[in-house]
Amino acid sequence: MILNNLLKIIKKKINHFYLNSNLYNKRITPTSIELIEYQPSPNLLDGLIKYEKKKINIENYSLNEIWDNPNLKEKDKQNLNSFFWLFSLDLKSSKKDTQKVVYQWINTNDRYNSKNWKIDIIGKRIIAWISNSRLTYEDGSIDYKNKFNGIIKKQINHLINEIETSELLNDKIIGCAAIILTGLSYPQNNNYFNTGLSLLKKLTKYSLDNDGFPKSRNIKQLSFYLKYFILIREWFKESQNEVPDFINENIYYLGQAYAFIWQNNEIDFLFNGNNRSNNNDFDLYLKRLGYNFKNQNNELGGYVVLNSKKNSLIMDVGSSPNTKLSSDYQAGALSFEIISNGKKLISNCGYFQKVDHQLNEISKSSAVHSTLIVDDKSSCNFNKVNGKKSKINQGLRILKKKIVFEKNYWKINASHDGYLKLHGIVHDREIEFYPEQLKFIGHDKIISNKSIKNLKFEIRFHLEPIVKVMKTQDGKSILIDLDGEGWKFSSENMMMNIDKGLYFGEKNSFTDNQNIFISGMTNEENQTIRWEITKL
Repeated sequence: MILNNLLKIIKKKINHFYLNSNLYNKRITPTSIELIEYQPSPNLLDGLIKYEKKKINIENYSLNEIWDNPNLKEKDKQNLNSFFWLFSLDLKSSKKDTQKVVYQWINTNDRYNSKNWKIDIIGKRIIAWISNSRLTYEDGSIDYKNKFNGIIKKQINHLINEIETSELLNDKIIGCAAIILTGLSYPQNNNYFNTGLSLLKKLTKYSLDNDGFPKSRNIKQLSFYLKYFILIREWFKESQNEVPDFINENIYYLGQAYAFIWQNNEIDFLFNGNNRSNNNDFDLYLKRLGYNFKNQNNELGGYVVLNSKKNSLIMDVGSSPNTKLSSDYQAGALSFEIISNGKKLISNCGYFQKVDHQLNEISKSSAVHSTLIVDDKSSCNFNKVNGKKSKINQGLRILKKKIVFEKNYWKINASHDGYLKLHGIVHDREIEFYPEQLKFIGHDKIISNKSIKNLKFEIRFHLEPIVKVMKTQDGKSILIDLDGEGWKFSSENMMMNIDKGLYFGEKNSFTDNQNIFISGMTNEENQTIRWEITKL
């Protein structure tokens, strides 16, 4: 292990030296420069970019200070260097001033550097420059256009060389999109076009399952893939090129998955790296472009979604992803959410994305999911290396599952082996719903083929911050106020209580919430913990 890490460090240093060398600079410098032939419409990026309602004019800013502001944070510097802010400029902005900013950047960053030539930043920058070419390119001098076209090809050459080294799938998608767009905009060089498509095919085969759902089981990644595939397809259409079959096929399957996970419910499920996304703007974008996705399945991507007009039951019944795809996975196998009249009755707690924040690790723990915790340990083990996002060290498998979905009776039953190696325990969960009685009945079973040690266990039921709870005087039930709806939680012969927690439903923020929990000790025999949630 030590030797392998040492070799990786040495290899990384050698590569760093090579990328900064004159030899590499000469290698990626284009030998010929062509003119842009296809200039895409900026509004094709509407599905990806959240615009300010009021467009800005570049003439209102001091151009000499844009690159020299010492107070900029690292994230702001990256956003500035990605040039996605170009989409916020109005068309009355000065072409001369816009091109002056681009020209300043080219003169400062003509050679590779590790900060401004990252995979995702290059990809966004190329997309922004070409998509806004009416400001960044039109009416420019011959010298400026030569520099502009040359630096685009130079960056794309670097992108092609280094894109495989990135561990971040989303960055690779952005990079592939930029390479394909460059191939469409500079059709004299088919190499870019073919290389971009080849890389994208390879990436989707590696990262998507047969149903078009990310193998990472990450819901946000599903939406991200769909947005970029649609963007690429629209570029093909607008440039009057035939859309490749595999682009259409992936959009079909990604769209079905998107309908299953979002459009059928229009509420965010807080599983595996997800938080509130508000996809309504993207839905309007899809409608404007004529995309209409449908999916009537009850299971996809390791999730079960059972819906009626007023109620929904959603459960994670999928195995954990492989280690390489697990950076945003949360250890919440068999966790569930309940929706009543468009409001979350039972929720998970969302995800804190910032890698360098301790809440990122906390939000991966099963304690933030509505599921079973044994001996204060998660159902999966995670390992963090070199300050990067932690990944699964020991995952879990789903051992069985059964789904019943009838008019007057729903049932989801599944089990996993996350506690088998450490404690010899299988967790089996069954949730039944009786629509006519508006009653949910759960059975959480702690099962083993051998004697079980005395271990502490908890079953958590998380609530959104607006939900209010109160324990009854006899201590036998807990009342839940869901924005005026009354529900009762009970569990016979078990210790129940209310606890405070953290809710990460909003991106990179947290607030206090409450959760109901059942606690106890395992014994030598198999145990079944029964609980009910009933509408009052």
